[in-house]
Amino acid sequence: MMNIPKGFPSDFLWGGAVAANQLEGAYNVDGKGLNVADINEYIDGIPLEKKSNTELTTDYIKEAIKSEERIFPKRWGIDFYHTYKEDLKLLRELGLKTFRTSINWARIFPNGDEAQPNEAGLKFYDNLIDEIIANGMEPMITLSHYEMPLHLTTAYKGWYSREVIDFFVRFSKVVIDRYHRKVKYWIIINQINLIAYESFNHLGIAEDVVDDLASAKYQGVHNEMVACGLVTKYAKSLDQNLQIGMMLCGGPAYPATCRPEDVFATVRRNQMEYFFSDVLLRGYYPGYAFRYFHDNNITVEFGEGDEEALKNTADFMSFSYYYTRIFDEESLKNKTGAYRNSELPANPWGWTIDPIGLRTLLNLFYDRYQCPIFITENGIGYHDTLEEDNSIHDSYRIDYFQAHIEQMKEAIKDGVDLRGYYAWGPIDIISCSSSEMSKRYGFIYVDQDDFGIGSKKRFCKDSFYWMQKVIASNGENLD
Repeated sequence: MMNIPKGFPSDFLWGGAVAANQLEGAYNVDGKGLNVADINEYIDGIPLEKKSNTELTTDYIKEAIKSEERIFPKRWGIDFYHTYKEDLKLLRELGLKTFRTSINWARIFPNGDEAQPNEAGLKFYDNLIDEIIANGMEPMITLSHYEMPLHLTTAYKGWYSREVIDFFVRFSKVVIDRYHRKVKYWIIINQINLIAYESFNHLGIAEDVVDDLASAKYQGVHNEMVACGLVTKYAKSLDQNLQIGMMLCGGPAYPATCRPEDVFATVRRNQMEYFFSDVLLRGYYPGYAFRYFHDNNITVEFGEGDEEALKNTADFMSFSYYYTRIFDEESLKNKTGAYRNSELPANPWGWTIDPIGLRTLLNLFYDRYQCPIFITENGIGYHDTLEEDNSIHDSYRIDYFQAHIEQMKEAIKDGVDLRGYYAWGPIDIISCSSSEMSKRYGFIYVDQDDFGIGSKKRFCKDSFYWMQKVIASNGENLD
């Protein structure tokens, strides 16, 4: 009889995850072009729930490109482009065994459709990856994390255009050629199922350049998945030992009631969140997706060779986890989406806190795919206070991580093959959804406000020292 694991495996990867567009800054340095995240605006004083960059128009894009008055915080980030050596030393002190970041597409191909890459951009990532390794951390690289060159959205139609498949494959080949001897773990597309909440950031499709935005989004993500298959095939041709992953935003919904209608409506909703991983891990479109497209008048065109490309499946599954929601029959009929579970506590942005939901999702995904799993984002945004003595007392963050790590350990005991855990934003960065700095996730505080004002100095929070002990004990010491 097989023994139940007592805790985390000895080679478990404790890590931190960031995105280039949220921390690097230097948006116009060394030949970099504008990307989709560089026009994510911060607007002071609007309600928290309204701060999101979802669907944008061509007029907004044109104005954002030329505006000198509006605030685009991702253009300055936390200046990691110039501070990465010092920041990585702090993360080494934290004890991280692995570090996930992305390669900014617009640094390598400023417009996206050039024939040759920008060598200055590649040189930066030469130095960054070498520094990650020198600090004892295994790099995990994301190829697409909301950094599509803006030119591909204006001259083409983002991922809706099939030409972008070739542009992305060219970019990916350049990067993988350059780094495959140093980087073992790769994620091709970040949170590929986020086509509703991050539709422009993700797909680069302006809402006024297509007649049917819903179909355009699914066509765009189809093109992405085809590109994933082509990139996976190429990576494996270089080195079979490279580990190629796919990533979901893991936000499951619970049925609002035990009525069979609400339960099945929730099954339907969750299926279309797992659709993307079903394709990328199984290699073909599931029947329920075709039913969904039929019932919602969505058209997706397959090109020649697409089905064959999709057969090049990922080696591991990864997902982000922040919160769960609830769903019912009315939400399905009215297409209103899943909504907040009032039974659960939440942070100031309304993101519910549900550690058991993480264990539930780990079991669900492992039962479904039977492949290695990485949690590649997890964390909690809060308003932190820098005290006069430069301390930051964030017991709420410690409580959050403690509860989630406990549930991860339970999932491993359940038999889930969990290989690694990446805390989101181990150092404070610009928020993806609201472009504000005051929504902080990190173990390391960056003295900078929503307008980029501050000393820019780094300070360790109470959670830094707590997490240090957790990693040093391989997850055993959670006190």
